[in-house]
Amino acid sequence: MLPPLKPIAMKERVSLIFIEYGEIDVLDGAFVVIDQHGVRTQIPVGSIACIMLEPGTRVSHRAAATAAKVGTLLVWVGEAGVRLYASGQPGGARSDRLLYQAKLALDDAARLKVVRKMYELRFGEKPPERRSVEQLRGIEGARVRKTYELLAKRYGVPWKARKYDVEAWDAGDLPNRCLSSATACLYGICEAAVLAAGYAPAVGFIHTGKPLSFVYDIADVFKFDTVVPVAFKIAAQEPANPERAVRLACRDVFRQTHILKKIIPAIEDILAAGELEPPEPFEESVEPAIPNPESLGDAGHRA
Repeated sequence: MLPPLKPIAMKERVSLIFIEYGEIDVLDGAFVVIDQHGVRTQIPVGSIACIMLEPGTRVSHRAAATAAKVGTLLVWVGEAGVRLYASGQPGGARSDRLLYQAKLALDDAARLKVVRKMYELRFGEKPPERRSVEQLRGIEGARVRKTYELLAKRYGVPWKARKYDVEAWDAGDLPNRCLSSATACLYGICEAAVLAAGYAPAVGFIHTGKPLSFVYDIADVFKFDTVVPVAFKIAAQEPANPERAVRLACRDVFRQTHILKKIIPAIEDILAAGELEPPEPFEESVEPAIPNPESLGDAGHRA
């Protein structure tokens, strides 16, 4: 019998990898990818935050169960990683954190404070006073458009506007394709971090109505310090396979910036700005019949 799996803290992990055209299984206790020629490649699944599964990939039940036990997020994506079809939650969401997040999102005053904190972290300065969430979104949109223009000018990339069609991917221009590939990488590791911290990806504060609304909120805080400059830099080089070049560059910048050490503390800092106390358990609440084992991962992580 193998010893029980113990999750590695999210901040200590490799950010993400992409896998295509292979069968993923657990053989001899190892998480492996088997290609069409039968060649096995071992994947250190417990040390990876997110695994992006592209077309041509099949995953066994044992592999999916192993990934869930060690808290590694599996995300089924389209070609080039720009469509999200499904994701396998690694577990760890806690009711106290979910209720705290929902309490902040449903309180108008608290939600505004959280949004203001997001903008402060994103732009390095406090937003104007006495502005609604809608007004802050307008200010943010103008700054984002200007930032795109400045980055395009810096790297000498022709730029019209942020526009793409997931139904006609190849019809998009090179800068937009690079940006979409880069942000897809960032969304993957942000979702893994949100889940590992015990929160709900769907309960957002700026973005709403999407399964990954909170993921988009958190990714926006880090986007312009990480993947957006990378996308314009790769677009300027005009590589033969821009999507792959963007992935490799994003992987490197994630490692250089130690982003996985920053995301979960940033989430806690952002939510604390709402200045609401986490809800207390109800007096009539019943403890679990089978106590959870002590967790060795991040707060909220699957034990």
